[in-house]
Amino acid sequence: MSKELIRLRDLCMAYDDELVLDHLNLYINDKEFLTLLGPSGCGKTTTLRIIGGFSTPASGDVLFDGVRINDVPPYRRQINTVFQKYALFPHLNVFENIAFGLRMQRTPDPKAPRRKVKLAETEIRERVMEMLEVISLKGFENRKPDALSGGQQQRVAIARALVNRPKVLLLDEPLGALDLKLRKDMQIELKRIQQQVGITFIYVTHDQEEALTMSDTIVVMDKGTIQQIGTPEDIYNEPKNAFVADFIGESNIIDGIMVRDKLVQMYGRQFPCLDGGFGENEPVDVVIRPEDIDIVPVEQGQLTGTVTGVTFKGMQYDIIVDFRGFKWLIQTTDHSPAGARIGIKIDPDGIHVMRKSQYSGMFGDYSSFSDAYDELDDAEAGEGEDET
Repeated sequence: MSKELIRLRDLCMAYDDELVLDHLNLYINDKEFLTLLGPSGCGKTTTLRIIGGFSTPASGDVLFDGVRINDVPPYRRQINTVFQKYALFPHLNVFENIAFGLRMQRTPDPKAPRRKVKLAETEIRERVMEMLEVISLKGFENRKPDALSGGQQQRVAIARALVNRPKVLLLDEPLGALDLKLRKDMQIELKRIQQQVGITFIYVTHDQEEALTMSDTIVVMDKGTIQQIGTPEDIYNEPKNAFVADFIGESNIIDGIMVRDKLVQMYGRQFPCLDGGFGENEPVDVVIRPEDIDIVPVEQGQLTGTVTGVTFKGMQYDIIVDFRGFKWLIQTTDHSPAGARIGIKIDPDGIHVMRKSQYSGMFGDYSSFSDAYDELDDAEAGEGEDET
């Protein structure tokens, strides 16, 4: 069983009378890769800064290994931070950039414990070379930062933070400055480094793909509160509300009625599903992921609609389909041209039912996917045409 390392208890924080964290509670386990995920202004970076000691909460407690550390300065916490701007010293080579923190350290003198001495040069070299091995940059120790790629610079910044052997590494959107391909490569590299060094990583991002790729645990935040905590699989497959469903991946979110357990109604039609525990005829939000929808001939469809737009994405087509004025996104390898009438089928495990929340009705309609797609609307179809 994982050991709890950090606990945030009832944290509140405000800037200029605007509440940024609203009674936030969270615990983080030792050796866990935890990601704080959410839009700009949700409070994720403020949470990271409080853990690192760069900000002090207005109220609440930060516990590290069971000890309250609210008043402990950053340099005395067993925590290091990697920011989006790596801040490498341009006049120092890779070896000296990584060794910088070690050269600042003082340890008790074995011969006179009250006296502090510098780390031995042999130990510094051993630890720096160990880090170069971890970040796969052995042989680069004599290069200056300007001779490195963006991804290599980032790895040097990570090594500089890890060489001091913290128990926790904080990462504040460190991949934001990298191009798409390098960002994807570094996601895998970061996870490998975390597993190899075996410490806790707390990662801040607004990028859902980064969160899903690297994390053991994802904490989805909005407006200073936690919306859901879970594994990437749980967050994606079982979102708690419309905000989470929309923020993690693409989602069609439709008003529905839970007729009874394992049976939900949309557009006047009933669909078998796997969800239960709702009241009979309870209004609900229904989430259907674009990849879980099958296109079939009109006569075989559970619903029928009109294709209003098609975008080729290489591996798939993104198809916008209008159902009574509400536009769905379907991701498929089958091409259907704009203007075509199609049917769709959804298996029970492709339907996820959520209780109504403050976010109901705010997400899931792809009317704004493209201005051109708004030109076609099934609301203008003939009255005698079957709309479902």
